[in-house]
Amino acid sequence: MDCGPSSCLGALEEGLAAHGVALEDVRHLVLTHIHLDHAGAAGILVRRNPRLRVYVSEIGAPHLVDPSRLERSARRLYGDDFDRLWGELAPVPEDAVEIIGDRVLDLEAWPTPGHASHHLSFLGSDGSCYAGDAAGVRIEPSSFIVPVAPPPDIDLEAWERSLDEIAARRPARLCLPHFGVVEDPQEHLPRMRERLLAWADRVRNGASEEEFVRAAEAELEGGAAPEWGSYTQAGPLWQSYAGLKRYWEKRVTRVSEA
Repeated sequence: MDCGPSSCLGALEEGLAAHGVALEDVRHLVLTHIHLDHAGAAGILVRRNPRLRVYVSEIGAPHLVDPSRLERSARRLYGDDFDRLWGELAPVPEDAVEIIGDRVLDLEAWPTPGHASHHLSFLGSDGSCYAGDAAGVRIEPSSFIVPVAPPPDIDLEAWERSLDEIAARRPARLCLPHFGVVEDPQEHLPRMRERLLAWADRVRNGASEEEFVRAAEAELEGGAAPEWGSYTQAGPLWQSYAGLKRYWEKRVTRVSEA
C-alpha cells in the first residue's frame, strides 16, 4: 500500500527485510493516489521486480505510465530540491498497471477525493482502513492531526464527503502513510475535519502565507511537540496554504462565471 518516493527506497527495503521479505517477493502495490510521496517509486519497483502489479485509479494510471507531466509540475513546485526529495520518477510499464474498481485484492475500494481528485481509500475485512491522505497526518505518540492540502485540486466539499464515507464504514483502525496506525478513528475523523475547516477559514479570511504558517506552527508547537518538525516534513505548511488559497480562488471564479 503506497510505496513512497524512490529517494526512500533504501528505507522501504530495510522495512521489508525486518519482516523477512525482499523487494522481489512483493507481488502487489496498491496506490491511494499518485502524489510523489506516495507513488513516486512505483516505476523503479517494477524495474527491479517485473512481476509486480500496480493498482491505481483510472485517472491516475496514465500519469504512472507517462509521468512526464507530473514531473514537470513537481519540478516547478520544488525547484532544485526535486531530486533530493523524490529521486528518479520512472514510468511504470502499461502492462504492469491494473485499474481499481470497487474491490482490489481482498479490499473494498472507493473514491475519497478532496486531497486529490483521484484519491481512493480501502477497507480490509479486519476493519483496517487504508485512508491515504484523506484522514490527515498524525505522528505518534502525538495525537495532533494535520490536514495536508497541497495544490492543485483541493476540494473542501468533496473532502468532507470523503470523511463521511470513511466514518460510515466504521473502521476499526486507520492506517496512515504519515505515519502509523490510529486506533480511535471515530475520534480522529471529526478532529481532522475540524482542523481542515479551521485552516481553510483562516485562508478565506485573508491570512497571508506567513501568517498562516506562523499560526499553524504555533498549533503544532503546542500540540505535537516534540514531533512537530516531522509533521512539517510530511506536510509542508506553505503547501497547504497554497492549496487552500487556490481552492478559494477557484470558488470565486466559479461564482463570478455563474
